[in-house]
Amino acid sequence: MFPLQRPRRLRENRLLREMVRETRLSPSQLVYPLFVIPGNHQKEPIPSMPGQFRYSVDELLREIKEAMEVGVKAFLLFGIPEQKDERGSGAYDPKGTVQRALRAIKDAFGEEAFLITDVCLCQYTSHGHCGLVRGGRILNDETLPLLAETALSHVRAGADMVAPSDMMDGRVRAIREALDREGFSHIPIMAYSAKYASAFYGPFREAASSAPKFGDRSSYQMDPPNLREAIKEVLLDLEEGADIVMVKPALAYLDVIRAVRERVNVPVAAYSVSGEYAMIKASAQMGFLEEERVVMEVHLAIKRAGADLIITYFAKDLARALER
Repeated sequence: MFPLQRPRRLRENRLLREMVRETRLSPSQLVYPLFVIPGNHQKEPIPSMPGQFRYSVDELLREIKEAMEVGVKAFLLFGIPEQKDERGSGAYDPKGTVQRALRAIKDAFGEEAFLITDVCLCQYTSHGHCGLVRGGRILNDETLPLLAETALSHVRAGADMVAPSDMMDGRVRAIREALDREGFSHIPIMAYSAKYASAFYGPFREAASSAPKFGDRSSYQMDPPNLREAIKEVLLDLEEGADIVMVKPALAYLDVIRAVRERVNVPVAAYSVSGEYAMIKASAQMGFLEEERVVMEVHLAIKRAGADLIITYFAKDLARALER
């Protein structure tokens, strides 16, 4: 009987090291989030997210084409409307920003591009909250029909999957019932199930102009110290009809990703959010970190924790690195 051996012999040869690697990333597991704005020939840089932009539809098509050429096939769309109002009517406008983008992308790329849409009101409301507001309170139940209508408008325009991010109670059921009723029972739902009230969302809120005008979102997003609550939220979303569940953010919540992975038998997504992206970019620009190696290491950690899909602003860069 040989004593337990250290795995040094498995590391000596590069090819063997790759053959026995336990965790693998593929471009097919990446989802690229993109911001869509009105107009034409618009490509606006996002200052807090170097290398990321807000795109008009024509410029968006160029970015998607470039991403697809390196192996990224799935895209998560966020829309920014021309005008905002208290009911977020731009979210479910058939001629809204995301709806026009969906039709254009499908016309250009057909089924080669898998299109996911963020279903929420925060980018579209004048107050910046994810639901209707009255007297300073979020109206959960009154918001559900608008979220369902938003999801329907996206699917009618060409969305392959919808992703409710609002964290209103019961929104997955409301969307599932609406989709089924309208003949879209084949459309899956990727629920932002364990979405924490995180400080890592700051750059996104700049990109989407979606910061709340009063208070914060802690009454409907999750409290960062809680893990058991995340499991409860995930199980509730599955009971309501979710097909994929998500943990957001990713890097500070690897334990949550692992706990969810161990409890469910559906795909688990993790969102590597804007603040995670901005931290790496800022550190790399200062020369503190080697960007490509850190990006790979971080996303391998997310995958190793149990994520089947990773939503990341680094999708295009990662895909290029993985193909080398």
